[in-house]
This record gives sequence, structure tokens and C-alpha cells, in this order.
Amino acid sequence: MKKYLIVGGSSAIAQQCITQLNESGEGCIIISRNEQPVFNHPNNTFIKKDVINEEIEADEIPDKLDGLVYFPGSIQLKPFKNFKAEHFLEDFTLNVVGAIKTLNVCEAALKTNNLASVIFFSTVAVQTGLPFHTLVSSSKGAIEGLTRSLACEWAPDVRVNCIAPSLTDTPLASRLLMNEKQQDAANARHALGRYGKPHDIANAVCFLLSDKSSWITGQILNVDGGFSTLKK
Repeated sequence: MKKYLIVGGSSAIAQQCITQLNESGEGCIIISRNEQPVFNHPNNTFIKKDVINEEIEADEIPDKLDGLVYFPGSIQLKPFKNFKAEHFLEDFTLNVVGAIKTLNVCEAALKTNNLASVIFFSTVAVQTGLPFHTLVSSSKGAIEGLTRSLACEWAPDVRVNCIAPSLTDTPLASRLLMNEKQQDAANARHALGRYGKPHDIANAVCFLLSDKSSWITGQILNVDGGFSTLKK
């Protein structure tokens, strides 16, 4: 049974990933501030922790990890004039510093394995300029740089990739999909005619964790209904 560290496991996409991994017979070590019913599978271990304000202890991590997925993130969409420097520092801490702290603790356990997989999250807004996305694009742009550099440095022992979704129907994005008008507009912006669902992103995560992606590293995978490359 493979073991994956899932950080930020209470998010909708993380819960879908955990369910899929458990259905495949795999186990998860889940770090989250809030416990969820999907954590209770016998293959899982739950650690209640806020990785931004608390440290992951070395003895909480097994000697060998098959993969790591870092889910914490935020979506704050405002005009640039409404942001201050401290907003960028807070967002960078959540998206980047938290990931780095996790990597520092897990490096040895990941390198003990053969081709362990690390997965981060970006956004289509990094490569496709969008208004009101300066905050999230700044921190997620740093994640894309981290992905490529770390993939090169840790090769061939560990694969490192990043998923860049478009708008996905999760509680984090709920205010962007509050009514039928917003939902129809979101559907129309995507070449495939709909915005994303948690399982769309979870499918990509499970693929990148699996041996089926063993020749993929250093990539930013756009899972976005065609948003980043196709205009209707």
C-alpha cells in the first residue's frame, strides 16, 4: 500500500482525491485544521494541524512517502488598489512558505522512495492575464517557479509537478458561482462549455501521483476546460 501526505485535506478537491486514493487501496496521511468524514478510512491517518502557524514534526512523517500534495490556497479577487503589501505577504506565506516548510520536513522521506511525486497548485491566471488576480497570480507564479526548479534539483529521485486549474466548483469559489447568471457566464468562458468540478482536478492529481505519470516532471498541467489556450 502506497502512502501519500495530503496537506490541507479538508478542501473539496483534497477530499475527492483522498476518496479516489482509498478506493484504489492506497493510504493517506492527512494534515488539516478540520476533520472530515472521508478521513476515517482505515488506510488513513489524520493529524490536526495548521501548517502555517504550527510545525510539522519529523516523527509525524513516516520514513518513506510515495507522494505529497499541498492543497492550501486562497482566492481573493480585488482591484490592485485595494491590496496592501501585507496582503501579498499573507498570501505568499499560505501558498509558498507553507509548502516550503512541508518540503523541508518531508524531503528525506520522499527521496527514500523511487520516483515519489510532489504536486502543487497554481491557477490559469498566472499564464493568462486576468483582471483582479494580482494577489493570487503573484504567489502562484512563485509556486510555478518552485515546481520547475525543484523538479530539476530533485531529479531523478522525486518528480515535481503543478496543476493549474480554471474556475472550479468548490466552497472557495462559491461566491463566483452564486446564481444561475454567474454559472452560465462561467460555462461560456470555457471551450468545453462548463466550469470545473472537484473530480476533474482530483483525477489529474491521482494521475500525477500514480506510476502512469512516471515520465512526467517539472510540468505545469492546465486542467481548465481549455480556458488557457482556447477562446470561443
